[in-house]
Amino acid sequence: MLARTVTHALVGLEARRVEVEVDVRETALPGLKIVGLADRACQEAKERLRSGLRSGELRWPEGGITVNLAPAALKKEGSGFDLPIALALAAASGQVPFDALAGHAAVGELALDGRVRPVGGVLVAAEGARRAGLTRLFCAAESATEASLAGIEPVPLRHLAEAVAYLRDGIEPPPAESNGRPSPLPQPDLSDVRGQERARRALEIAAAGGHNLLLAGPPGTGKTMLARRLPGILPPLSDEDALEVTRIHSVAGLLQPGRPLIADAPFRAPHHSASTAAIVGGGPGPRPGEATLAHRGVLLLDELAEFQRPALEALRQPLEDGVISIARAAGQALFPARFQLVATTSLYFRQ
Repeated sequence: MLARTVTHALVGLEARRVEVEVDVRETALPGLKIVGLADRACQEAKERLRSGLRSGELRWPEGGITVNLAPAALKKEGSGFDLPIALALAAASGQVPFDALAGHAAVGELALDGRVRPVGGVLVAAEGARRAGLTRLFCAAESATEASLAGIEPVPLRHLAEAVAYLRDGIEPPPAESNGRPSPLPQPDLSDVRGQERARRALEIAAAGGHNLLLAGPPGTGKTMLARRLPGILPPLSDEDALEVTRIHSVAGLLQPGRPLIADAPFRAPHHSASTAAIVGGGPGPRPGEATLAHRGVLLLDELAEFQRPALEALRQPLEDGVISIARAAGQALFPARFQLVATTSLYFRQ
């Protein structure tokens, strides 16, 4: 029997629809094959599925099982395909109603004991599901509030058995806790600084006008200490900007537990040994870099002269355009990067 469910793959900060097709043939040789350009983390789902289904009060089907992740030309990365594969496998083997998956998308990692673990990019996947006309999203209970930010109704799962009860009998899982907009995190306060009137005035002007800033002086004068206090005098993010920043950090897997929405201006301070790809983004994915993670916030380059020249040259485009274009042979990705650059240096230049 053939069953389908819907999930999404992440390409940069975009969600691409993926149909998970599962075919169970009882007359074929026993085994599980995953096709559709799946990476190693996705291929390793075979072992998690076998143990997770049994822990979720489901039997492992007899015969051959083929899992196709369509479109086959799109690379699939990560463990977020575990849950949609498990649900489609349960439907293909006749253990849950075949039509119960209609109108639903799914994303999540499956533990060996059947628990559903959160994964990165749930907000982006939920937005993709909403645009596709789907009404509900199966996800981990820890990610339910994050998914609801996209305007879709989540089905919060703590265990695969809750998904089985929902699909068989319509039993809703217990709702996830929602704390609304989180309170601001404590940050270094500029009021703690004594003296440094000119530097404090420069920080206030930079915060008011969104200007970049270079702090120069001998070591130990408080340049880094002052720079770390700039986010504390920036205004809170608007709802639109907070959702945009949250989307970026969700894809990067940096959302803190219990804080599904980032309401404060982000602050990033990469080490001077960071590579160009680490600062502006890249890699086989590609993945967002420090400049994108500092979007709508502050990027601190402590000891500017110690950074690699290619990394500094790569910051020209985002400083001018507010976006980073990553071009690879497999495609192109655009990352937002509208940040305030604050740099420090101990070098002096005499005229």
